[in-house]
Amino acid sequence: MRRPIIAGNWKMYKTLSESLELVENLKLSCSSVSDRDIVVCPPFMALAVVAQAIKKSVLKLGAQNLHWEKEGAFTGEVSAKMLADVGCAFVIIGHSERRQYFGETDDTVNKRTKAALAAGLTPIVCVGETLSEREANRAFEVIERQMKNGLANLSVEESQKIVIAYEPVWAIGTGKTASPEQAEEVHRFIREKFSALYGASAAAGLRILYGGSVKPDNVKSLMAQGDIDGALVGGASLKADDFAKIVKY
Repeated sequence: MRRPIIAGNWKMYKTLSESLELVENLKLSCSSVSDRDIVVCPPFMALAVVAQAIKKSVLKLGAQNLHWEKEGAFTGEVSAKMLADVGCAFVIIGHSERRQYFGETDDTVNKRTKAALAAGLTPIVCVGETLSEREANRAFEVIERQMKNGLANLSVEESQKIVIAYEPVWAIGTGKTASPEQAEEVHRFIREKFSALYGASAAAGLRILYGGSVKPDNVKSLMAQGDIDGALVGGASLKADDFAKIVKY
């Protein structure tokens, strides 16, 4: 049985005081939940204070990105070692906004994934197609390429520590959501391709999250699908009540 994950990607929102207020509310509202991983991913500058605030709670800490080098003259970057040291357990890699705005490629996703694994972090590796790619019937082609190249040269043992998030780019921040059936179709495809890469056992244990305008009113139908193991939540993770409802789907 795959353990569900509900992860909140705060993106570039929340000051320190706002971050603390949010997690204090989440600690209270989610305290009784024990059968799933609940992950909050604040901006870098809030990681340390959030890490302290969520100690001895059900919440786990994640980051939104990392650099693949251990250290060096990389102004503005953060390493996997730094994230682990501050208390992160998870890190988002290859989010569509990173690909769209900051030049992220399948190759750099691969480098970041390996760096995260080497530091003991669980990478949440994002894949997904744009609207034009879906309309051109290229969704599966794009996702297969992102998986093959972004997860290249991992050992079978490493593959078992990966989480994949499917983001239909056309559904992020647009209010549009892939139907449960559309999402399930892609999740099933991802699991099949992962099996081809790393074997049936690794694929059976792979946790695949859906990310694309997840809200309290659609999460239950999404989570009812056999190959959807959780959610990568954007805007709805910024409100404690909404995120708690999603967590408790």
